[in-house]
Amino acid sequence: MSDNFGYQQPSVTRGSTAVDAGLKAHMQSVYNRMTAGVLITAITAWLVSSSPVLLKLFMGGPQAYIVMLAPIAILWFGFRPDRMAPSQLKLAFGALAVVYGISFSVIFKVFTGASIAQAFFMASALFAGLSIFGYVTKKNLDGLGTFAVMGVMGIFILSLGTLVAGMFGVNTSMMQTIISGLGLLAFSGLTAWQTQSTKEMYHPSHGDDANSRMAWAAALNLYVSFIAMFQYILHFVGNRN
Repeated sequence: MSDNFGYQQPSVTRGSTAVDAGLKAHMQSVYNRMTAGVLITAITAWLVSSSPVLLKLFMGGPQAYIVMLAPIAILWFGFRPDRMAPSQLKLAFGALAVVYGISFSVIFKVFTGASIAQAFFMASALFAGLSIFGYVTKKNLDGLGTFAVMGVMGIFILSLGTLVAGMFGVNTSMMQTIISGLGLLAFSGLTAWQTQSTKEMYHPSHGDDANSRMAWAAALNLYVSFIAMFQYILHFVGNRN
């Protein structure tokens, strides 16, 4: 089996109890990068929401749609682990985290701080549990991953349709609730599968450069899953100001 970086993947025994120091360091680097991205997003969101000037600059007009769609552009065109050096991936990941933070600034205006904190800790607990499951399970989660990816694609299409309907004055609250429930399930499955895939793709023979690029890709995948789960949980538990 070959990975997305052009390296032949060595055979791996699923659920192996052998503890590899290199693998542990690799997984730690993935979660450190993912955590840094979440912190950048949170700090950016708080800073922008605390400044009426910045909030109006980024979210006070049609430019808000550019801000909201910018992460998709970065994901599709500005983050290429198969071609970009680790330093370039680091910059792209940081830019993505900042843009997400700008778009999330409205959350601090719409929802109470207590409900945001509650959603964050619930998302963190769920994410940690799913990651642990994905890391230790002996079950092949490829089927779950395929199903989850298909679910995310469907949710993306539904979300676009809901956004367009809302622009024309259609009440989309029920659809948003359905999307949030389905999205939470889909990204939960993705988190477990992505953790297992990250574990199995690592091998010291790939070299530091390739493993670092894979770590950035894994950090991005897990970051997006965490951010999505936080948003969907906030939809259910968030209290508005």
